[in-house]
Amino acid sequence: MLALHLKANRKEQVVGWYASAALGEQGEDGPDLIADTSSLIHEFYAGESDEGDPIHLVVDTRLNEDAVSARAYRSMPVMVQGEPLANLFHELRLTMETTEPEAICLDKMASGGKMGTIPPSDSSEEPLLASMEKLYTFLETATNYVDSVVDGTITPDAELGRQVANALATVPRIRPEVFDKLFNDSLQDLLMVTYLSNITRTQLTVAEKLNASLGV
Repeated sequence: MLALHLKANRKEQVVGWYASAALGEQGEDGPDLIADTSSLIHEFYAGESDEGDPIHLVVDTRLNEDAVSARAYRSMPVMVQGEPLANLFHELRLTMETTEPEAICLDKMASGGKMGTIPPSDSSEEPLLASMEKLYTFLETATNYVDSVVDGTITPDAELGRQVANALATVPRIRPEVFDKLFNDSLQDLLMVTYLSNITRTQLTVAEKLNASLGV
């Protein structure tokens, strides 16, 4: 899997490993997040990572309060008379950063990803609509700024001008009819994937209820 991943992402490297745990089920700080096998797995990734000092990430998969919780750890050897006896995991400061598409996907997964709940058929359009409204607001703000500079209403800012120019330079120049076709094709693909996902979720829910009723 790593070899296949590096074919498309040659600059990436192994920095550690992750595991899932239900945080907060026992006590205020939750259960033991470091399992008995964590040290053995950590030693394996110490040999796989380029730095030899991997990061252990523990992810809460329950999605409580519509949020994804995670904690990061680094291992330090416990030395007894000069010999390593065990590993002691120290928690690290962790900051989660996401791009806008990732944030939309995570929000959708957290709000509607629970088994047994079937979202309405038009729910897939909500993140797309919010994203398009946000894009429209940005375009309107940039347009108003440029018009104000041209009219002499406000003093031009060279740095803002460069940012607007850089943003426009990233947009490929294609004919309107070609853009409409590409957009509609992509939208159809998105709707098809959403439709298939909803069907799969419905089938899983039905199968789960049948298994529960039959005692399987």
